[in-house]
Amino acid sequence: MPQAIQVTLGNLKVQAQLNDGPTAQAVIQALPIEAAAQRWGQEIYFSIPVQKPLEQDAQEVLEPGTLGYWPSGNAFCIFWGPTPASQGQEIRAASAVNIIGSISGDFDELDSVPDGASVLIENL
Repeated sequence: MPQAIQVTLGNLKVQAQLNDGPTAQAVIQALPIEAAAQRWGQEIYFSIPVQKPLEQDAQEVLEPGTLGYWPSGNAFCIFWGPTPASQGQEIRAASAVNIIGSISGDFDELDSVPDGASVLIENL
């Protein structure tokens, strides 16, 4: 069953859902998580205390609002637009990520989150 979470990025709060996959379940077990945001184009990512391998259905090209886990950096990733790896307007991760959920709401607000913003992920 999907788990509702809240992600606070500086002054911005977004609602999200984590799926039933093994990586998402490991993230749920690690909540609450605090970190500092890093920007890479229209992606926010940060290291979390979860270590999971790449899943069979991992993807590089993503939909707006996708939450991913990047095993190479033990990072939680929020994707909403093109990154430096994108070709055209696609949303492309640096390398494949495990899909762990999605955010809801207006993705454009994420553009206001600066590098270094405090992050808190918690259950709703």
